[in-house]
Amino acid sequence: MLVALAAANGANDVSKGVATLAGAGVAAYRVAILWGAATTLIGGLLSIQLGRGMGSLFSKGIVDATPSTAFALAVLLATAAWVLLASLLKLPVSTTHAIVGSLVGAGFVLAPGSVQWSGVVQKVVLPLLLSIVVAYALSLVLGIAAKAVVRWTDARQAAADRLLVAASTGEAGTAVEAQARSVEHNVSAASRTGRVITILHWISSGATGCARGLNDTPKIAAIGGFALVPAGFSATAVSVLVILAMAGGSLAGIRVARTLGEKVLKMSHVEGLTANLTTAGLVGSGALLALPMSTTQVSTGAIVGAAGGQLSRLSGSTLRDFAIAWLITPVFGALVAALAYTVLR
Repeated sequence: MLVALAAANGANDVSKGVATLAGAGVAAYRVAILWGAATTLIGGLLSIQLGRGMGSLFSKGIVDATPSTAFALAVLLATAAWVLLASLLKLPVSTTHAIVGSLVGAGFVLAPGSVQWSGVVQKVVLPLLLSIVVAYALSLVLGIAAKAVVRWTDARQAAADRLLVAASTGEAGTAVEAQARSVEHNVSAASRTGRVITILHWISSGATGCARGLNDTPKIAAIGGFALVPAGFSATAVSVLVILAMAGGSLAGIRVARTLGEKVLKMSHVEGLTANLTTAGLVGSGALLALPMSTTQVSTGAIVGAAGGQLSRLSGSTLRDFAIAWLITPVFGALVAALAYTVLR
């Protein structure tokens, strides 16, 4: 079940880093998915050293009781079932939400007093909710700044075109021709800037994939460790198993990637870049500070923010479906985990 959950997570979450590349037309989906799988692998490996705080939170900070193998299996089963179902339905959902809901549901059956409600609210719920707002605001500001640069570049190009036409038809003298060459030089520099933006988009996409590997690996490994560490596996071995399964599952992420890349917002190159910068920054910081964030919600908030307040460009029906799925996620996890643990213990 651990491998199944990690693979399902890869299939659902790889889209959060690569959807902007494909949605903005920078790369084909299959190429973007391969990039996401590779960077997820890197982030997962980094989490072995950098993700210990996150692993500790999910192994001890939500349910304060000694978990059994049946408990671990119930949590893994409930979480994997929901993430897999959502992936089949092409819905980006939060593995973090599903794990927390499953832990609470199974923990309540294990011992009602073992659920650390204050920790759940302060260390899980609040960071998750705040991250959406911050992602939207940060992406909005970055998007406005980036679009101002694009408008300036377009204006310089138009000025160069007009002056060059005037010079070539003899409608202006050498002064105008010299000015035209000067403007053309500036436009050439702007073209180089465009190539830099493309490179940065790829880097930001990779950074998002790396951040989500860093963010999700410790959570999943912590649950698997409940059963595998007592059986003789080291914590590092459990993490490596999760990383490999997650990276492999990422190769099946094209369905969810199309939903996030095309149905929320028809993104431009610059909008995709700003959304990725926001997602990578927030999710990566959260992973290092042991503040669990949903890559799904951060990425969606960043993509919506990239629209620059132009709400008419957003797909209301798609965002509605996302919101419904997000509300169902912890409830489904809690109910299924509680039922599964009742049967298995």
